[in-house]
Amino acid sequence: MNRTARLYALVEELRAAAPRPLTVAALATRFETSTRTVQRDLQALMQTGVPVRAIPGRGGGWSIDPQMTLPPIRFTTDEAAALAVALAAADTTAPYAGAARTAAQKIAATMTGPASTAAQELAARIVTLPAPTDTTVRTAVEQALTTNTVLQLTYTDAAGHESDRAVEPAGLLTAGGRWYLIGWCRTRRAGRGFRLDRITAATSTGEQAQPHALTELLRGSTAAHAVQPNALAPLAPPP
Repeated sequence: MNRTARLYALVEELRAAAPRPLTVAALATRFETSTRTVQRDLQALMQTGVPVRAIPGRGGGWSIDPQMTLPPIRFTTDEAAALAVALAAADTTAPYAGAARTAAQKIAATMTGPASTAAQELAARIVTLPAPTDTTVRTAVEQALTTNTVLQLTYTDAAGHESDRAVEPAGLLTAGGRWYLIGWCRTRRAGRGFRLDRITAATSTGEQAQPHALTELLRGSTAAHAVQPNALAPLAPPP
């Protein structure tokens, strides 16, 4: 059993036993490997965000929260290839790129057989030219969208003019390979789009932002006809 398959199997073994913890020794026996290898695998799962935890003391061991994990997912080879391409597109300049990488690791751990092979072979044939990115800016934008808090931005427009803006975030727009933060600009008192690679500084004010409908802020702009990507429809709440 290779390591990817073993990581996946470890998660399923812990899910089956939950909430009862399993010892490292028991897991090593189950997978016919050393306790050191199992310990290393469990640490790797923790680092990728899988909700496994060590329970100390007598009767302790390793456990997982089954409500925080997904059951086995069977991908077709085409679905696995599509995921490889989609994850490759989430380069370092895209919002939530860090989370996309850990999601990719989790997805890889669930794939076996032809789907896993197809994804691995395609992944080896995709390359990218990394663009410079400011992770501090990206992280601030991500947190502001998640917590709906006001951002203080320093922004350089297409003409090279720099300005400071207080922005209430409403959502993200992707167009032509670029990402834009769409929000209510308190400085201009209007909806505005801010290209992420032109934001030179971003900090959260901690102030809760007013809710703004993304479609309303885009109305009258060149992006007024933007639509939700079809691939995201299953994730969106019903109208």
